Amino acid sequence: MKFITQILILFISIFSFSQETMSDLLNKHNSKSVPYISVQELAMPKTEAIILDAREPKEYEISHIKNAINIGYDNFNIKTVLDSILNKNELLVVYCSVGIRSEDIAEKLKKAGYTNVYNLYGGIFEWKNNDFDVYNSEGIKTENIHTFSEVWSRWLKKGTKVYE
Repeated sequence: MKFITQILILFISIFSFSQETMSDLLNKHNSKSVPYISVQELAMPKTEAIILDAREPKEYEISHIKNAINIGYDNFNIKTVLDSILNKNELLVVYCSVGIRSEDIAEKLKKAGYTNVYNLYGGIFEWKNNDFDVYNSEGIKTENIHTFSEVWSRWLKKGTKVYE
């Protein structure tokens, strides 16, 4: 009976996890301290933003949003941003794989005095899932997306999943 109960609990856990939406995921991990911008809004020609990639360099090299500046996460240095983006009222959009690490970095930007900071809802995964182009380190369009890990890769529905 104990074995059957364990199997049932495992099945329910797997089923519950597989039913989680992007919204559920972000609600679970984010505080919403930084407003979201949708991938559709960022992709609009009228949206002029400085796009900051809060993933690690190895993720950025596989693919990134065009013209994004890699600022990293583990070794993020606010001074680098302060030295390169002088206008603290510029529209800044920060992204990562799904939008969790980018919220942390966006909070640091806000704390440093940047006033117009947004977190890209769903990150580069949502960007690619909506058929927007990504580019590799040579500036060439690619289907490859670094998925951080196999666990997180479930959120990428389109493109080619790359793990390292």
